[in-house]
Amino acid sequence: MRLEEAIKQTKFVSQQQKAFLNLFYLSGLMKSAQARFFKQHDLSPEQYNVLRILRGQYPNPANIGLLQDRMLDKMSNASRLVEKLKQKSLLSREECPKDRRQVEVLITQAGLDLLEYLDPAIRSFEMDFRGLNEEELIKLNELLDKLSDGFEVEE
Repeated sequence: MRLEEAIKQTKFVSQQQKAFLNLFYLSGLMKSAQARFFKQHDLSPEQYNVLRILRGQYPNPANIGLLQDRMLDKMSNASRLVEKLKQKSLLSREECPKDRRQVEVLITQAGLDLLEYLDPAIRSFEMDFRGLNEEELIKLNELLDKLSDGFEVEE
């Protein structure tokens, strides 16, 4: 569905405004679809992101700071997400032996198994770009990277 139809607006102040609204609208659609998918597996997108990061670190543990730095949603509370995932036995959390103020987080076998189970559906979700070919995807990624350069990431 075209943006104009979706938001019932036919005129825009500029192409920049239309592009911004288009990205904002598409982001919302993708987040909603992702949230519906993960809800079926008793996860949030943010919890999945933590598990994905931990799988990339495995077999090495990660600390909360590393998780926060690598998360897609920088506004997420990594400590809270870790606690929820620990309650589900998808990760373990222990004090760092070298620095008791630090917490080491490690994905469990149950977490690895869940990710392996979800991988095919995630790949399918990621591949669903409505007919964009490889060249168009490369150009889209270049344009999105260029747009991202204009935004500061809050630490």
